[in-house]
Amino acid sequence: MNLTHPFEDADGDKLREECGIFGVLGARDAAAMTALGLHALQHRGQEAVGITSFDGQEFYSRRGIGHVAANFSSGQALAELPGMMAAGHVRYSTTGGSGLRNVQPLFADLAAGGFAIAHNGNISNAMTLKRDLVNKGAIFQSTSDTEVIIHLVATSRYPTLLDRFVDALRLVEGAYSLICMTPEGMIACRDPLGIRPLVMGKMGDAVVFASETVALDVVGADFVREVQPGELVHVTLDGRISSHRPFGSPAARPCIFEHVYFSRPDSVMGGRSVYEVRKAIGMELAKESVVDADLVIPVPDSGVPAALGYAQQSGIPFELGIIRSHYVGRTFIQPSDGARNADVKRKHNANRALVAGKRIVLIDDSIVRGTTSLKIVQMMREAGASEVHFRVASPPTEHSCFYGVDTPERSKLLAARMDVNAMAKFIQADSLAFVSIDGLYRAVGEAARSSGSPQYCDACFTGDYPTRLTDLLERESAAGQLSLPVEKVA
Repeated sequence: MNLTHPFEDADGDKLREECGIFGVLGARDAAAMTALGLHALQHRGQEAVGITSFDGQEFYSRRGIGHVAANFSSGQALAELPGMMAAGHVRYSTTGGSGLRNVQPLFADLAAGGFAIAHNGNISNAMTLKRDLVNKGAIFQSTSDTEVIIHLVATSRYPTLLDRFVDALRLVEGAYSLICMTPEGMIACRDPLGIRPLVMGKMGDAVVFASETVALDVVGADFVREVQPGELVHVTLDGRISSHRPFGSPAARPCIFEHVYFSRPDSVMGGRSVYEVRKAIGMELAKESVVDADLVIPVPDSGVPAALGYAQQSGIPFELGIIRSHYVGRTFIQPSDGARNADVKRKHNANRALVAGKRIVLIDDSIVRGTTSLKIVQMMREAGASEVHFRVASPPTEHSCFYGVDTPERSKLLAARMDVNAMAKFIQADSLAFVSIDGLYRAVGEAARSSGSPQYCDACFTGDYPTRLTDLLERESAAGQLSLPVEKVA
């Protein structure tokens, strides 16, 4: 379930955040600080949460299903996690299933001592690696791709733990930001392309790592810098910091959808305010597809910054035409479509007095399956809108993500099956338009997308995957479906 887009349908008609990770070394209340940091990252994963701490002698772990506040609000829960080093994880399952055995940080006793790991991302050759490890006698305790890294570290023959960790990562494909705890200290790293985000901060003598800068803000830490793509930052228990670059310096490809949707708007990504980027996307969208209308209305809450930018650029007034209730709990799967639709209306209501008789422009961040967009358009028409024009602050999502974002298989993505005109008919909008890929790049500060060497991972829009997808290719080959195109409906 997604805090930033509570219009989400029960069939998962919204891209789900990957996960959020947080770690601190050198703080007196490390576990409490970690819980607070994870609370700031709750939007990145709401299925489960875990924290592991180290007191210089022993590792302690506590994990639970649900939100941070439900599991770590009591003093007793945090008292079970002593020590000045801790790492935590909020999760939405992408690889592996739900359940406590997959809740991170994962922990194992290795020959060199305890090893805890929290992972944001997805290993695209995990299935292949796991099969090889199992054939050699490895026994897995979870179905998470993250456990593959633990086994690779355990079986490496290099002399030091840091070298064994690097050796393991050389075998891994895909996207990852990792925070690892060992008896020697903490290791934080990003994949060589920097697809998944990770930042570093300081709070007095304590060193802090987090998926987003907002978590540093909330705990009172100062932002130091981003962990660079392919970089491993090692912090020893006595506070010494060293940087290692074992993978060279390939051209970075950070996930561009962090700017569109995943990150909190009060975070900073790549030196740019996420909020300002989203407003800039809305401005680009207005330049490319302005429409004669009376009101610009955001789909709450994720469409608000882009809608503000669209309104400023177009001169069309911005108004809150959809009012969200903040006092409705999670929508569970109901026994009928009628019950589900009623639950959507409990969460949101059209501002009928504002909308009736008006030509409106709805602004949302993306369209996935299209069922949610259809419900929003129908809500506006039922409220008396004379015209409903839909504008999307990202290009059409035509391809699945294999880097830690839970997207439907490609055949279920509306943009993979239909052209824009057919999509407009499907969601019953008077018109539909998406920001162009170059418009998106301009909004994040680039002149345009470089086709030869794109500056971001934008595979969900372009199909240009920056790494090998070993497991996917193997599955498609086994099924006899290698590179089968999805036929679009016009």
